[in-house]
Amino acid sequence: MKIGSIAFLVGLVLAVVGAFVSVDWFPVLLVVIGLVAGFLNISGGESRRFLISAIAFMMAADALDSLPMVGAKVTDIMLNIGYMVGAAALLVAVMSLFDMGKD
Repeated sequence: MKIGSIAFLVGLVLAVVGAFVSVDWFPVLLVVIGLVAGFLNISGGESRRFLISAIAFMMAADALDSLPMVGAKVTDIMLNIGYMVGAAALLVAVMSLFDMGKD
C-alpha cells in the first residue's frame, strides 16, 4: 500500500473522529493530510476525474443536514472530509495548471 493511500485512509478515519471530538487544530491536520494524499495519490491521468468528484462532493457535503437525528453528525463528517478533499483538489488543480502550461 502506498503512503498516499494510507494518508487518505487515515484522513477518513480522523474526519469521522473529528465529528465527535472538538479540537481546534483538527481542520489543519486534515488539510495537511489532504495535501499529502493529493500529491502522492493523484496522477496526471486521474486529475480530471478527481477534480470533478471533489467538486461534486464538496457541493453535496451540506445536503444531508436535514436528516433527523443523524443529520448534524453526518454533516460534520462530510465537512471534515471536505477539508481534506478540498486541499487535495487545490493541489491537483495547481499541478494540472502547471502541466498545461508546460505544453
